[in-house]
Amino acid sequence: MKYPDILKNWKVVMLLIFMIFSVVSIFSLDPANWSAEGVALRSVVPNSSASKAGFENPNPQSTPLQKERLLSINGKTINSVEDYFSEQNALLPNSTATIKTTFQTYTLFTPADESNIDLGLRIYKAPSSNIRKGLDLEGGTRVLLEPQKAVSEDDLQLTIDNLRERLNVYGLSDVIIRPAADLSGKDFILIEIAGVTEEEVKELLAKQGKFEAKIANEVVFSGGKKDITYVCRSANCAGIDPQRGCSDSADGSACAFFFSITLSPDAAKKHAVATRSLSVEPDGYLSEELVLFLDDGEVDRLRIAQGLKGREETQFQITGSGVGITMEDARINALANMNKLQTIIKTGSLPVKLDIAKLDTISPTLGAQFLDNILLVGALVILAVICVVGARYRKLKIVVPMVLTLLAELVLILGFASQFKWQLDLAGIAGILIVVGTGVDHLIIITDEILRGEHISDWKIRIKNAMFIVIGAYLTTLVGMIVLFWAGAGLLKGFALTTIAGISIGVLIARPAYAAVIEKLLNK
Repeated sequence: MKYPDILKNWKVVMLLIFMIFSVVSIFSLDPANWSAEGVALRSVVPNSSASKAGFENPNPQSTPLQKERLLSINGKTINSVEDYFSEQNALLPNSTATIKTTFQTYTLFTPADESNIDLGLRIYKAPSSNIRKGLDLEGGTRVLLEPQKAVSEDDLQLTIDNLRERLNVYGLSDVIIRPAADLSGKDFILIEIAGVTEEEVKELLAKQGKFEAKIANEVVFSGGKKDITYVCRSANCAGIDPQRGCSDSADGSACAFFFSITLSPDAAKKHAVATRSLSVEPDGYLSEELVLFLDDGEVDRLRIAQGLKGREETQFQITGSGVGITMEDARINALANMNKLQTIIKTGSLPVKLDIAKLDTISPTLGAQFLDNILLVGALVILAVICVVGARYRKLKIVVPMVLTLLAELVLILGFASQFKWQLDLAGIAGILIVVGTGVDHLIIITDEILRGEHISDWKIRIKNAMFIVIGAYLTTLVGMIVLFWAGAGLLKGFALTTIAGISIGVLIARPAYAAVIEKLLNK
């Protein structure tokens, strides 16, 4: 028997083909991505210098290696996150900056009134593969939302679509949002967001976002595309109010913001009807104010000029404020409040109120430590397998194929994850370790059955017996993982899916190939 004969077996050929597809899926065909360095773009802050210069949020469907990477700022190479912030802090107010990326070259104008320049780019270390790391490994926030009342499947999907649009408008990428349920049938919404703090998540997601504008307790228009056709987010019609500006007080500072909106003809008609019977005060304003409500709480009151009485006006200006210890803090908080209000007005209210059932936040530093520990544990597991199998069989022609098969299964699992855009978190890594454990058991069963054969005619029967045992164990594990897939409101889905994919890949592709190889090596 010669080694090239092994490559003629269709099971081995199939394994090699899947291995090639997996490697391509993990690292792509572009050699430029194989040694990617520097930083990649995670998201772009709305109304920031970067947003105005043409930077866009990464496409959620793009792979990690397809994300836009920053190469230089003003000709200085960016090799790390530290390099980016160092160059950003060196920029002067009211100046220009040239940023070269893998997509194009941008010219940005820095703010004129900031001591600490923030261009509005949220970046992270450039990925070296298409494997998506979950929040446990990369840092971020995971929130489990529970509807306050039972909802239909259509309303649940409408809520998810609304939340996804709200997150997109707010300028967040690297977002996973999907429905989940526990074994009792209770519905949840699971959201994972990279690079967002716990408070931002609470403000953005926990509120129903019911925006209403009332005159004399009568609703004249509401948030959403039905009543509001346009919400301005550009600098010429949104930002710090030039008339009210910022002011100091005994408790700190306050800044006022404004932005323009455009009403639909029906909403403009409601406003005209509501103001038609109002009287005009001596100061030139109508007797009632336009009161803005968010989630039934008053946000602001706007005086209505007498020229708007009975008119179907479509252009309106929304105002509000933000406070802080210093004037700079107040300005930042005012713009943040404006951004949230713009987002809610544009996307409309959610069909149902949501409660935060569970919220977890993990720092990127802790995630990196988790990843280092996992890689160490994985290496120790492989080493332990080699030692045990070596002591058990004492034959390289058994030990080497067995270890190579286990490594092939790991590559196939990672290829599956990268191809189907599945994020690997701690639960998923635990699933991979389970796959390695069951894989060793199955390979030992196959090897022992083959070694028990006394005559050449028994080889086929022995392999069939071994695969029968392997298939039985596989089906048992599969049933258990399917149940676990729906348990815990979807929080264990990563573990279940990785285990199911891993054992299926092993049983259907890798382990039959191993049986064919070991049969050839031992059948002399």
